[in-house]
Amino acid sequence: MNTDRREFLVSLSAALVAGVGSGFGQSQDPATGAAIVGQGKYQWKVVPGWGVLDKDTPVKDCHAMIQVKDDRIFLLTNETKNNVIIYDRAGKLLGKWGTEFPGAHGFTLLEEKGKEFFFITDHDRHQFFKTTLDGKILETWDYPKESGKYANAGEFKPTHVALAPDGGFFVVDGYGKSWCHRYDKKGKWEKCFGGDEGDGANLVCAHGAWVDTRDPKKLLWITSRSESKLKRYTQDGKLVDIIELTGSQPNFIVPFGDHTLIPCLRGNVAKNGTMDNGFLCVLDPDRKVISNLAAPAPQYAEGKLGALAADTKLFTYPHGMLIDDQQSIYVAQWNSGRTYPIKLERVKA
Repeated sequence: MNTDRREFLVSLSAALVAGVGSGFGQSQDPATGAAIVGQGKYQWKVVPGWGVLDKDTPVKDCHAMIQVKDDRIFLLTNETKNNVIIYDRAGKLLGKWGTEFPGAHGFTLLEEKGKEFFFITDHDRHQFFKTTLDGKILETWDYPKESGKYANAGEFKPTHVALAPDGGFFVVDGYGKSWCHRYDKKGKWEKCFGGDEGDGANLVCAHGAWVDTRDPKKLLWITSRSESKLKRYTQDGKLVDIIELTGSQPNFIVPFGDHTLIPCLRGNVAKNGTMDNGFLCVLDPDRKVISNLAAPAPQYAEGKLGALAADTKLFTYPHGMLIDDQQSIYVAQWNSGRTYPIKLERVKA
């Protein structure tokens, strides 16, 4: 066992043991001692050491994860020795590719005529790309000069792509000027919204986006991370409503049946956490938080959600996440000391 892997497992095991008496997680699996996080019907337990590799396959910031139709799990990292790492469910390395994405950040799966492809955003290159599953770049988009919102390419720092039902897509410029750009199905720029617009329709760190095809209105959700808000728009860019996630810094929107999962980078400091300890929120179909993973149960007063804060040190800046077809959660973490993703298995009621 290499040194990095051994140190990771030792530190995680120590944290699990220490957490039993210090608020680490809401409960514990009596058979394995693994931390169980969440509340009510929405609880998951940690799988220690999942996906930990060696110096030949390093990570830097782990930004996002995707499962494709053949069950393989893809991790996106800004480590240019291997921007994409491919795992099986057990965390075994299946392959890797990519050396050209120093700002690899957003990762979106799309399907065209039965074939799967990726969108990758790179905020350091100020571009986004369409690739095959084995890493061939099929198309590259530069900054949307036609929008009139940018003096130069350096101001455009895209963080995510969301698919539109008509075959087009949206690109959010979360680390740039926080505009959301709409492109048609041929990849041509059409319009933008968000940015510094007033009346609440603005975005501040428009980090992640997703079109809710579960809803007949097919609203576009965008995380306004620095405001700790989720904002929902029509596909023409008109603000519909705002979901407050007080102090949470939401990153992405991940559908889970008729529920929704939100990885939160960090929240207010709680007794056993720090500002770098984040958590995951579970929203019900009415967009109310009903469970927090690695944070206390949500509290509402007169319909308003109380401040959110991690009460464990399980997650360090949880950034992107995947929930697979067996309802296991995989969490990719930013600025976490080059750690590999954390896997959690669903606890059945």
